[in-house]
Amino acid sequence: MRKTARYASLAAAGLLALSSLTACANDAASSTADTGSGGGGGKGENVKIMVGGLDKVIYLPAMLTQRLGYFQAEGLNVQLLSEPAGVQAETALVSGQVQGAVGFYDHTLDLQVKGKSVESVVQFSHAPGEVEVVSNKAAGDLTSPKDFKGRKLGVTGLGSSTDFLTKYLAVKNGVNVSQFTPVAVGAGPTFIAALQKGAIDGGMTTDPTVATILDKKAGKVLLDMRTPEGSQKALGGPYPSSSLYMQTDWVNGHKDTVQKLANAFVKTLKWMSTHSADEIAARMPADYSQGDKALYAQSVKSTLPMFTDDGVMPQGGPETVEKVLKAFNPNIQNAKVDLSKTYTTEFVKAVK
Repeated sequence: MRKTARYASLAAAGLLALSSLTACANDAASSTADTGSGGGGGKGENVKIMVGGLDKVIYLPAMLTQRLGYFQAEGLNVQLLSEPAGVQAETALVSGQVQGAVGFYDHTLDLQVKGKSVESVVQFSHAPGEVEVVSNKAAGDLTSPKDFKGRKLGVTGLGSSTDFLTKYLAVKNGVNVSQFTPVAVGAGPTFIAALQKGAIDGGMTTDPTVATILDKKAGKVLLDMRTPEGSQKALGGPYPSSSLYMQTDWVNGHKDTVQKLANAFVKTLKWMSTHSADEIAARMPADYSQGDKALYAQSVKSTLPMFTDDGVMPQGGPETVEKVLKAFNPNIQNAKVDLSKTYTTEFVKAVK
C-alpha cells in the first residue's frame, strides 16, 4: 500500500528563503549536472540532490552510490551538492533548488505541520548514527543528559536533527529546553575546535568527527546512538534517520525517475551489507579520510550498524520519531501528524 508524505516547512532561516525563491523543482531538474567529484557527468536524466554533509558517514550511501556507478547504470546523471547541516538541505529542497535531499527523516514530520508535503522514499537507516560527546574539561560534571542544565551544547545547525535529538534527551531527563544553550558549530574541524576551545561543553555529532575526537583525545563519548541497540536505549525504539526525501508532488509527477533513484540506492545498501568497512572506505573520495585511512575505516565500521539493507522504513520507526518530536516541539505537540504521508515504501519494494 502506497505511503506518501505531506510535509511541513523550513526552519527559521528557510522561511525567508522560501518567500523569495520561486524556482520550481522541475526547472532545477533540467539544469546541467556538474561533472566534478559530486556530479555524475555524462549523459542521462539530470537530478540534483542536496546532502546535509556529504563527508558524514551517516550519509555515506549518497556518495558511495555515485562512486559505484549505480546512478549512471540507471540512466541518471546525479549531481550531489553539500550543506553542513540537514536543515539547510531541507531548505534547498523546499525552495525548489534541488529535487531530493539526503537528511534525517524527522524533517518530514516537522514540515508537515507547517503545510509542506515531503516524503522519505528510501530509508537508509534505523538508528540516528549520532553520538553525544563531552569535552575532557566538562566530563567530570557532565555525565548524562541530566547534567545538560546550564551547558553550551554543540549541534550542526539550529533546527537540525542534532538540535531535535539534543532537546529530546534534555526533556526526557528532566531538563527544560530553555535551561541549556544549543550552539551551531557544524561538524568536523569546526565542531572539534569548539570543543577544544571551550565554546561548547559537549555536543552531538557523527563519524568521522567522533573518531577524530577520540583519536585526538579531545573528548569522550557520553551517549552512543550508532546502533539499533543504542537507539532503543536512548530513544525507546528504532529511529529512522538518514534518508532520501523529496517533495510529494515531484515524486508523484516523476515516478520513473524516483524508481531509478530507489533502485540505485537500494543496490548500494545491499552492497554495503556484504562488504567490509575497509572495502567501503576504499571506495570513497580520498580526502574524506583526512590523511588517516585507518581512522576513517574505523569510523565507517562504527557507524555501519545504523544502515538498513533494503531501504524500507523500519516498523515502529515513525512512531518513535513522532514521540521524540512531541516531547519538545510545540508545533507538533499541538498538531495531528499523518505518519502515512511522511514516507513511502512503494519504490523500495518495487526494486528487483
